Order: sequence, then C-alpha cells, then structure tokens
Amino acid sequence: MEKQQYIEAGRITNTHGVSGEVKIEVWLDSPQFLRRFPRVFVAGAEKQLLGGKVQKNFLIAKLEGVDDVNAAMALKGKTVSVDRNDVRLPKGTYFVQDILGAAVMDEQGHEIGKLTDVLERPAHNIYVVQGEKEHLIPAVPAFILKTDAEAGTVTVRLIEGM
Repeated sequence: MEKQQYIEAGRITNTHGVSGEVKIEVWLDSPQFLRRFPRVFVAGAEKQLLGGKVQKNFLIAKLEGVDDVNAAMALKGKTVSVDRNDVRLPKGTYFVQDILGAAVMDEQGHEIGKLTDVLERPAHNIYVVQGEKEHLIPAVPAFILKTDAEAGTVTVRLIEGM
C-alpha cells in the first residue's frame, strides 16, 4: 500500500481571541501530538506552527502569517495536514490512513474483506470491514491479532455474530 505524504490532522473550527489564533479540532491521537509538529499545511499552504495550547480535544494554535482575527477567520473550515516526514512514530504504531484499504484476514489466513473505515468511539475504535458481508470488529487485542501497515494486512479473530 502506498502511503500518502500528507496526513489530515484536523480542521480549523473557529478563531480564538483577536491576535489571529485558530481553534483546531484535532483528528490525530491528541492535540499534544499535533503541537509537536514544526509546521502544518492549511488547505495545502505551509504554515509554521509558532505555538499552541491544548483546550480539551482542541489545539489553540498560532500560525505564521496569521496575525489578526480577520486572517484567522479566512481559515475557518479549512483542513489542517501534516507532513509524514515531520514525525517518527513509535515502533508498532501507524496512522489510521495507512491501514485503510488493508486486507483483513482471519486466523486461518482467509481474507474476509477490506478495512474501509475506522469508527472512533469512547471505549475503543471499531474497524469496519467490507467483504461478502460487513463486519464491525472492536479494535482491541482480543480481536485484532496483528496489524502490518507496511504489508497492508490486518489479522483478526472473529467470533460468532461478527
């Protein structure tokens, strides 16, 4: 599976204050994770991330060249992306988009479908697998046995009713 260079990281939902800060709804693991990036891309345009503070699940960010509320308002609704080369993920971790489209196999090695979506829920994520029928598989170790983002495969344990 070919990895995309840019990872969608969130969306600018509003302005914050009068000095040009923006409020970003973060789609990555956490606002703290996004704050570690030296730069972001807003609707494809590179912006240095000059600072940021966490507010619940949002990042209040100061972006290069966004110096007043009018400039910040122009970015409202825009997607924020990060460059894959700006981060080193811990071993065994991956971006969700890297496993979308992965072949999902059962314990015996039979393909049951493709991973088409990952639903984020409070307790844990749920993998949506499309094959002969749709499977909703909790993304917990009891059911997700192995994820190989490089090979594009996910091995799962199915139980009756899945």
